[in-house]
Amino acid sequence: MIPFSVLDLSPIVEGGDAAGALRNTLDLAQHAERWGYRRYWLAEHHSMAGVASAATSVVIGYVAGGTKTIRVGAGGIMLPNHSPLVIAEQFGTLESLYPGRIDLGLGRAPGSDQITARALRRNLDSDPDAFPRDVVELMDYFRSPDPGQRVRAVPGAGLNVPIWILGSSLFGAQLAAALGLPYAFASHFAPTQMTPAVELYRARFRPSPQLARPHVMLGVNVFAADTDEEARLSFTSLQQAFVNLIRGRPGPLPPPVEGFERQLTPMERAGMEQMLVCTVVGSPETVRRGLAAFVARTGADELMVTSQMFDHTARLRSFEITAEARDAIAQAG
Repeated sequence: MIPFSVLDLSPIVEGGDAAGALRNTLDLAQHAERWGYRRYWLAEHHSMAGVASAATSVVIGYVAGGTKTIRVGAGGIMLPNHSPLVIAEQFGTLESLYPGRIDLGLGRAPGSDQITARALRRNLDSDPDAFPRDVVELMDYFRSPDPGQRVRAVPGAGLNVPIWILGSSLFGAQLAAALGLPYAFASHFAPTQMTPAVELYRARFRPSPQLARPHVMLGVNVFAADTDEEARLSFTSLQQAFVNLIRGRPGPLPPPVEGFERQLTPMERAGMEQMLVCTVVGSPETVRRGLAAFVARTGADELMVTSQMFDHTARLRSFEITAEARDAIAQAG
């Protein structure tokens, strides 16, 4: 059975707040654990009115503390915003508290706009080699320290925290392959280079102490409901969010609206459809067929499912239907 996992941005909905979003995150994680999802990942975004997971390590600890078996991690930590030592200490602490359950996905995007990135980093000096060096430095902090080593991650040193490389281009694929790390591609919002990136990663993969063979996880949006019509209506919340982002007016996740696509210009519709091509929307049978086709087409080793739904109850139902689809796909061989 191909594992299914959950990616959550802790969406803040219109009329809601961060506290409610975080409570919903824990509730969804507890349900996901019961439904057999392998991982529950949180994403780092900053200065975004619709995302409550900016302090990603803190939210991971909250979710891990409220669950028992599901792996919890970052999808991802935007490493250029942090020093490798700080992240090693944070995730070393999480691994010490919840041993064997913590994942660390790393990305090189800012997770914000340029003004916010400057506020986070204090400068925007660019070095194309900085991210690979920082990843290697971070990995070194998790190894057992050498005698006389002066800088150590405490907690962190000697702990087994699996590291993933996240990406939406060939850069991340090359790095993950060279370091022998698992690779998660952001096909749920940036699918353009998915196929060449996955092919490059698999072709150039070098085995490592962490991973003997390549492992590809692909992001997919799933909006499942008891009927196709209900699912398509829920999907309009994400469609609105993407169009608002394109227009430069991001905000809290809006409620569904009937006939949203009719309000768009041809250019907006084309841009939205291109970004959201890795999306499955519909009834249980529609979702089962769509996910089976996606897995067959891509050869994914794992799916990272995300669903930005306005109504929390509907979101729970969507992930429940998706878990049922996973089981049906496994039974079909």
